[in-house]
Amino acid sequence: MNNTVEQLLELRLVLLRCFASVALIFIGLLLYAKQLYHLLAQPLLKFLPENSQMIAIDVATPFLVPMKLALTVAIFIAIPFIFYQLWRFIAPGLYRHEKKFFVPVFFSSLTLFYGGILFAYFIVLPLTFSFFIYSAPEGVQVMTDIAAYLSFVLNLFFAFGLAFQIPILIFVLAKLHVINPEKFSAMRPYVIIGAFVIGMLLTPPDVISQTLLAVPLWLLFELGIFLAKKST
Repeated sequence: MNNTVEQLLELRLVLLRCFASVALIFIGLLLYAKQLYHLLAQPLLKFLPENSQMIAIDVATPFLVPMKLALTVAIFIAIPFIFYQLWRFIAPGLYRHEKKFFVPVFFSSLTLFYGGILFAYFIVLPLTFSFFIYSAPEGVQVMTDIAAYLSFVLNLFFAFGLAFQIPILIFVLAKLHVINPEKFSAMRPYVIIGAFVIGMLLTPPDVISQTLLAVPLWLLFELGIFLAKKST
């Protein structure tokens, strides 16, 4: 009973530390919330026509949207610290080989997640917005709502962050002997087709844009197979 209470108190302390880390970062970022949004909007702003601009439909949107972005960025920045605190909590209950397995998987997953966000920001968003704005009918002035833009971009970031977990997923499944690397290799033709279908759905309808998305997804799949074979 005493051990359970101590564990609950320790868990509460861990959660408080996690919350405090996000809160402190968020408070620091509030001073630069407008600058953060301007930076996030660059992939769209640089393609807008000369007299076009972003708009805010709701009265409170100009205040709330930068705050929401600052909070999201604070969470992203605090993720390593949050997982470190959770790791300290669960580590005593793990075996040595489980610790050796978890740490590299976690840091690799985190790196790939951030890599997916950077890939979306620097590659996917410019391609997408350049196509959308170029495709606007004559006489239509493009003025995107800042709240809708933030929602679209964050969803895309999350999607690509998850997509870049492909190597880790394959590695873990192979390590746990759920699926062997040979079965993943046999799935290669379907994965390649699926990657180009995703590229077709998420990028402008031209071969270059689709390839810029499909090829990295395919390479991530191949990287996962390579790591799986090395680990088995």
